[in-house]
Amino acid sequence: MPQHRSSTAPRGVPANARERRPALSADELDAAEVTDIIPFSAFEEFDEPSERESSVIYAPELDDLNDIDDDAPLRLAVPSRFRPDAGSERSSSRAYRDSHTDVSDGVAATDVINLTGRRGAHRKEVAGAVKSRLMIAAMAAGATAAGAYSLGTGTEPQADDTILASEGPQIEGASVTGSVDGMQIVSVTPDADTSVHAEEITKAAAFAQERAEREARLSRPLFVMPTKGYVWTSNYGYRWGVLHAGIDLASPIGTPIVAVSDGVVIAAGPTAGYGAWVKLRHADGTVTLYGHINTWLVSVGDRVMAGDQIATVGNRGYSTGPHLHLEVLTNGTNRIDPVPWLAKRGLNVGSYVG
Repeated sequence: MPQHRSSTAPRGVPANARERRPALSADELDAAEVTDIIPFSAFEEFDEPSERESSVIYAPELDDLNDIDDDAPLRLAVPSRFRPDAGSERSSSRAYRDSHTDVSDGVAATDVINLTGRRGAHRKEVAGAVKSRLMIAAMAAGATAAGAYSLGTGTEPQADDTILASEGPQIEGASVTGSVDGMQIVSVTPDADTSVHAEEITKAAAFAQERAEREARLSRPLFVMPTKGYVWTSNYGYRWGVLHAGIDLASPIGTPIVAVSDGVVIAAGPTAGYGAWVKLRHADGTVTLYGHINTWLVSVGDRVMAGDQIATVGNRGYSTGPHLHLEVLTNGTNRIDPVPWLAKRGLNVGSYVG
């Protein structure tokens, strides 16, 4: 194993540390001297150690077996450069030493650091016992004076007065029951008029009903067939040399007839030829005619929605049997075939059996 040696031998000391040399005093020690690392194994056996090897093995400074039971601490010599000057006294305002080098002997007690002149700025002097008693007496006197003033100038309210907890004005129409020293009950006549609440409830119910009806109307289809359970017996066109301007939907007497679309009633009641009819004018100016009816359920000026019942099937006028005669007049005057008009609005009349 190679030996590590210092690059220079300070103060004439040989580089080979295994050569015996006299011990140096504390003044002659050099702090920059590098200690040699000597290869040594305690498990090796030396049959015939040489003089140099034996000097290493039996070197007292390397053998610590003799000191294993010695519990006394070793006192190390302090180099002269770190020793304090004779007669000098260390004083510091800091809580640590001016030098970071430990100059104690290892067994000395902890130094008591002088911090004279430094006092906690956040501390306050505690008042003495006499001062505290004077302050308490002054506070008690002030409280007594305030209580006497309140008793002398205050007025006790009458038992019949009704005063709010917030020291507000008296309540009109109120009565107090109970003992003066115990619990008291204040009975107050309500200022609110129940009729106002009843009127509000009535208006709210009417508004709710109107809104429900409006939503129901909006959910209805825009166009519906005028009746149900019918048979298509006659179509639009000329017959017997006369124009049949509508279609006939045969159905029993009394079958409900409803409005094809939203509109206003412009005619209702008996008439020549049709026996009785109902005519509706719609938003685009188109007029629908319902003839040969038995009864009518609307009057002129009424507004109806699609699907509202307006009449019943009958056999009045020039009729060969109970049926509904339906006509469609664009712009209120021009008669057209109702079948294609209904088809454009998603309504199918069905099969013709005439």
